[in-house]
Amino acid sequence: MSAVKSSAETIEAVCNVGLAKSKMTLGSNLILAFMAGAYIGFGSLLALRIAGGMPLESWGSLQRLVFGGVFPCGLLLVLVAGADLFTGDCMFMPSGVAKHGVGLDKFFRILILAWIGNLIGSVVVAWLGNYTGLMADKATATYAVTVANGKCVLPFGVAFVRGIFCNWLVCLAIYMALSAPDGVSKAVLLWPPITAFVALGFEHSVANMTFIPLGIFIGNSANYAGSVALTANWSGFFITNLIPVTLGNFLGGSVFVGMAYYLANGVKKAAPQ
Repeated sequence: MSAVKSSAETIEAVCNVGLAKSKMTLGSNLILAFMAGAYIGFGSLLALRIAGGMPLESWGSLQRLVFGGVFPCGLLLVLVAGADLFTGDCMFMPSGVAKHGVGLDKFFRILILAWIGNLIGSVVVAWLGNYTGLMADKATATYAVTVANGKCVLPFGVAFVRGIFCNWLVCLAIYMALSAPDGVSKAVLLWPPITAFVALGFEHSVANMTFIPLGIFIGNSANYAGSVALTANWSGFFITNLIPVTLGNFLGGSVFVGMAYYLANGVKKAAPQ
């Protein structure tokens, strides 16, 4: 069995992924970003569906562990099937700029289009998840609305710091998965950090692009029979949650993983491409 790559080899791979992403066409960027949003959306639906039937009052912390334990399937789809996830790009693109001199125009294009494509894919999955009745039972519907409500009332600083911690763990999961020699090893390495961030209640911008719209769609449904009133709204989604969480995600992935390992390993700058 092949051994995992060293940290020095892995950060070189991260920089090279950043360079490769900078060469993507606009169409490829948007399509792959849409797919990533949808894949994370699938993981979000699964987590809500399973944990929604496990009331916190009865299951305690085990509910959070199960919620976090099933969510990572979405990121595994992104990494193995191939898609463009904003939170991963927060690590890849600054590293590509640092080593390969990727232009800031490409840097911002990749990040902005990834965020937009992720948003579209996530909201489509959220809308279809509600439309198809996957969350229609009282317990799951109540849980989905409760999750959305809670995310839309976080103070800016709290959401920002939770966003930093979240993408620190997410990018560590991706970083370790890049060091793996095969698909099974990737799954084993990425699962614990993703389970940890979800169970701890950290904030992932792309996951929230499903969690919050889904709660809003469910809470506004004519047949909603949940026991919790909907308080989340689109303003809370975009302004109260997504702005600070996105900023925190960028800082967590770019500084605490991408640039930290770049500097720690003394990566040599390559000729600009």
